[in-house]
Amino acid sequence: MKSFEHTVFAVVDLETTGTQREENNHIIQFGCAIIKNMKVVKTYSFMINPHRDIPLAVQNLTHIHNKDVAQEKDFAYYAPKIVKILKNTVFVAHNVNFDLPFLNFELVQHGYEPLTNRAIDTVELAKIAFPTEPSYKLSDLTAHLQIEHLNPHKADSDAYGTAVLLIKIIERLEKLPQATLNTLSSLAHGLIRDTSWIFTSIADDARKEKRPLPAQYQQVRQIILRKQEKVINSENQQSSLFPKSDTDKKRLFKNKINYRQPQVDLINRIEQFLNAPKQKALLIEAPNGTGKTFSYLFSYSYQLYTNRKLVIATPTKVLQRQIIEQEIPQLLNVTKLDLKAEEVKASSHYLDLDGFYQSLYQGTPNKLTLVLQMRILVWLTETQTGDLDELQLTNYRAPLFAQIAHPGDARVGSIFAKVDFWNLARQRQEQADILVTNHAYLANHYNDTIWGQNPYLVIDEAHRFVDNVITSRNDSFQFESLWGLLNHLRNLLYYADDSIFNQYGSDVQFNFLLGKLDPAILDLIKVINHLQRLLCSKKKKAVSQNSLANGNLLLSFRGKDLFPKNSQFLTKLAELQRKLEGIRQNTNQILFKLYNETDSSNIDRDAILSEVSDQIDQLDDYITKSYQLSDLLHKKAYVDAEGFIITLTNPQDPLSANLSWLMLDATPELHKIYDRFDHISFVSATLTSGKGFDFIIKLLGLTDLAPQKYIGTSTFKLAKHLEVLSVTDFPDISDPKYDKSLTQILEKDLINKKHVLVLMTNLEQIKKVFSAIINSPSLRDFEILAQGVSGSNNRIIKRFAIAKQALILGADSFWEGIDFHECGVDLVIATKLPFESPDLPEVKLRQRQLVDRGIDVFHSDTMPRAIIRFKQGMGRLIRGEQDKGQFLILDSRIWSKDYGPVFLAAVPVKVKKTSLSNLQEKLTNYDTR
Repeated sequence: MKSFEHTVFAVVDLETTGTQREENNHIIQFGCAIIKNMKVVKTYSFMINPHRDIPLAVQNLTHIHNKDVAQEKDFAYYAPKIVKILKNTVFVAHNVNFDLPFLNFELVQHGYEPLTNRAIDTVELAKIAFPTEPSYKLSDLTAHLQIEHLNPHKADSDAYGTAVLLIKIIERLEKLPQATLNTLSSLAHGLIRDTSWIFTSIADDARKEKRPLPAQYQQVRQIILRKQEKVINSENQQSSLFPKSDTDKKRLFKNKINYRQPQVDLINRIEQFLNAPKQKALLIEAPNGTGKTFSYLFSYSYQLYTNRKLVIATPTKVLQRQIIEQEIPQLLNVTKLDLKAEEVKASSHYLDLDGFYQSLYQGTPNKLTLVLQMRILVWLTETQTGDLDELQLTNYRAPLFAQIAHPGDARVGSIFAKVDFWNLARQRQEQADILVTNHAYLANHYNDTIWGQNPYLVIDEAHRFVDNVITSRNDSFQFESLWGLLNHLRNLLYYADDSIFNQYGSDVQFNFLLGKLDPAILDLIKVINHLQRLLCSKKKKAVSQNSLANGNLLLSFRGKDLFPKNSQFLTKLAELQRKLEGIRQNTNQILFKLYNETDSSNIDRDAILSEVSDQIDQLDDYITKSYQLSDLLHKKAYVDAEGFIITLTNPQDPLSANLSWLMLDATPELHKIYDRFDHISFVSATLTSGKGFDFIIKLLGLTDLAPQKYIGTSTFKLAKHLEVLSVTDFPDISDPKYDKSLTQILEKDLINKKHVLVLMTNLEQIKKVFSAIINSPSLRDFEILAQGVSGSNNRIIKRFAIAKQALILGADSFWEGIDFHECGVDLVIATKLPFESPDLPEVKLRQRQLVDRGIDVFHSDTMPRAIIRFKQGMGRLIRGEQDKGQFLILDSRIWSKDYGPVFLAAVPVKVKKTSLSNLQEKLTNYDTR
């Protein structure tokens, strides 16, 4: 199919002094690639004198400096040439709404008519044609699609790269099934400028060819799906024997995996544990890069022939995916065992085909929703799982997800029941021998039948398990949001121009229902306000008060202080539940009457139905949440084990109060999880602190289980892979010069580094350092990313992995639990020893609970947590035998405080002292060895 063989595309890219064209910004380079008969036939590049200085940030990005354009002609000289080049072409750009308006502005300023060419955007096209790409920046797309692109951010090179990208996009779209093209074409009218023309042209030409549906696809209504493999019921009856001797293992490993004695020792220890019927738990600390995942998979896999399942819980879905895609295939290749493995995660990760299909026919979507719908249509011709994570989105906040995320019910009798992704996933999980899930899902679904009878359990990265269990159970009741919901409902019912009262008020039944509902809503708002005042009346009992940068005030409470025996709050909460259920019931009666309304002259009835239905769903959520809170408060043991936080969005107004609750002692919940499983292994590179396993045993609630303990050794000489440096003359953490000295290191000493992780402990400090270095010429080749500044943590991790050179300023989770397997890390800088901030509400509450028990908080809790986090920070460097890097400590307290030796003892290699003046040499020499 050759839809565009007679079309001339002019693919344009501009480099400019700034993005705001009206603010004395001008073009400094014009690049253009001409496509004829779907081939790049010519390119143009004009350097243009803007008659003004080029900002430093633009110089860093484009590598175009003032001297490069000082002797060049200005835009007046090139304008007629540009108009001639673009005549009778289709204008193409990667972000056409920047390049075309900017070029037109310059043309008009010089007396020319603005261009009226058909204009299309390759950003939107790429998102739709290649829906699973991790990034749609031009440099990332061209790298991933192997498009030659020698000088990113130079207009001529970018224009050529975009031209080749356009050709690949069109080739991909032309291969899509006809029904998919038809739906894309019908949706495309909402795309940028004339981008829809690409879809309509391809769809029209495809219809002329009358192509049959290829065998790899199936059609349900207007949706084309890639056929999924059928789930076959089978029982694993294999009886392969575990290779007892190390010689047998060596023979098995030959030509498949390196034989490493420390790894085999770990395998043998786990196998010994599995064959000891009276042992319940095993703690395993094994250094990074020693193959601990393969070790536990190998040992457990030979126990699965009795139809018992192995459940593996990891802290992140990224690690889940790695085990499924890398570790288990390696295991099966080595052992030749006939085992099936599946991921297990929440249903909301899977596309609900019924909901998605309905979304395609519900009015005009916004731009974000439209592009997402079109991406999904193309993705459905590729995916066999329906797992939305394949789209590699960094957040799921788009309104569309509320409708298309699978709710987890078994679909029977629906249009898409036979191809429902969640049903098929559950069927595969039922048949699997190994199930890989995440900590949070396990914590909330440990009683699920999917795990089978008497299953084994491995908790990977076990040092994070308790925090993830706690986080999965923490919740809140947002009184302000409920108040806002009720006011919105009143507006929808009574006061909006298209309110139900204004449209149906003359109907006697509607009038009766509406008459009851308004006073009930006002009564409920009074109850909400009463509850908010009751909470604020306990302000003096707060363990701590914290003012946030956004103006919110956090008040932290122990449960027994906020909710004493016979608390009036419980009585009022019960009243809230009764009134809330009454409003929900009355609103549902109005919805039912709307559904049965026969007058079809009202064109907005469907919109009203949808909105009222949405309000009822939200009321249901609040009813559920109120009962969760009520159940919690009626169990004294739970109240005593919980911490509570009142958030005042306006510190002076009690009616701005909202309530959160967080688990302080997870031991009872952990015991419930452990009771469900057999022979549980807790695996991590960092389970010990200064006192061995004592802290982690208490943290994990394992004291009564008398766990076995094992500390593995490295499979390689760590000193050849890891160098630890400590700057002895760095300013004290309280010194005003501290931030400036850190900035100087980042600007001057990273000469040969590619990926640098700067670990900090304060988000405000991160913002200051980011502002100081973002336009530094010495860091112009680095993509600089900062937690709280550069988007979500997921986006930061993705950008870091994709970029050739990148630097992250991060705190909290960047110390632990985030792996950079795709790119590795050259240098980790620990700016401060990672003590928890004592001002954090959850920390203050936990520590107060320990004080009440007579426990030494610093030595029993604060120090062990800091040591484990410190070791984890170091662990960001060496994730495998091929990794190599440096760990730089800037905090001088490691030498001056009495706890310093404990941190030094946690470092597995000798710490080398250095001065600031010698640091660049130390870092550079290490890279050139």
